Amino acid sequence: MIKIVNVPFDDKSSFQKGAKEAPEKILKALYSGSMNLSAENGISIEDSIVFTKTESDLESYAYIEKHIKNQLVGDDKILSLGGDHSITFPIVKAHYEKYGQFDILHIDAHADLYHEYDGDPYSHACPFARIMENGLVNRLVQVGIRTLNTHQREQAKKFNVEVHEMRDLNLTSLSEFKYPLYISLDMDAFDPAFAPGVSHHEPGGLTTRQVIDLIQNLDVEIIGADIVEYNPARDVNDMTAYLAAKMLKEIVAKMM
Repeated sequence: MIKIVNVPFDDKSSFQKGAKEAPEKILKALYSGSMNLSAENGISIEDSIVFTKTESDLESYAYIEKHIKNQLVGDDKILSLGGDHSITFPIVKAHYEKYGQFDILHIDAHADLYHEYDGDPYSHACPFARIMENGLVNRLVQVGIRTLNTHQREQAKKFNVEVHEMRDLNLTSLSEFKYPLYISLDMDAFDPAFAPGVSHHEPGGLTTRQVIDLIQNLDVEIIGADIVEYNPARDVNDMTAYLAAKMLKEIVAKMM
C-alpha cells in the first residue's frame, strides 16, 4: 500500500509562506473529476493508495520524523505532500532507519545545499546539506539545478553530489541507480510557464514532459517520495495543483 501523508509545514520558507496549504489543494485537484486516477502507463492507483490522518500540529522536525516512522510499517511506502523542502530531512531520516542504504533523485531548481541560510541550518535551502553530512544516503543525484553559487558548488564537491544543471542538461547521461531510490520533487524544478504556483520563480526550467519521462524511465525500486514547495497563493487557475496531482499519479505508479 502507498500511504499519502500530508505534511503542511512551511515554517522554514525563506521568501514566501503558503506551501503548507498545498496538500489539500493537490488532493482536491486529484479528485476534481477533471482527471482520473490512472497514470500514463495505464496503471490505476485508486486501489493502491490510502490517505493518513492529516497532521496539523507539526511543531518540529522531530515530530515529522516520528510521524513518518509511525507510518512506515510492514511493506507500506509513503509519498509525502509538503510543505516546504525542509521537511525532506526528517522524512529521509525516518526512511534511513527502515531501509538503510538508498539513493535520492532530487528534482529542483535549487540545490538546497547551503550550510546555513539566513542563520538557519534547517532552512528549506539546507536539507540536502543535512542529509549528506549525516550520511543518510549512498548517492544524491540532482536534476534541473539552475541557481548554483560558489558556496553550493563547493558543498556539492564536498559531498560528492552528482549535479545535472539545466544549462547543459542531458537526461540520457544519468547512470543507473544501484540502490533503492527516494524521489524528492520540488515544484519549482518546472519552468514557471508550467508551474507558476511556487514561491521562487526560476526561469529556464524543466518541461512537464521531461520530468514525466525521467520518472517513467527509472528502472529501480522506489521506496518513497515527496512533492514539495507548491504555493497555492501564487498559482494561476490551479495549474500547479493539477501538475502536482499528475506527478503524484506517475510517482505512485512507479512505487507500486
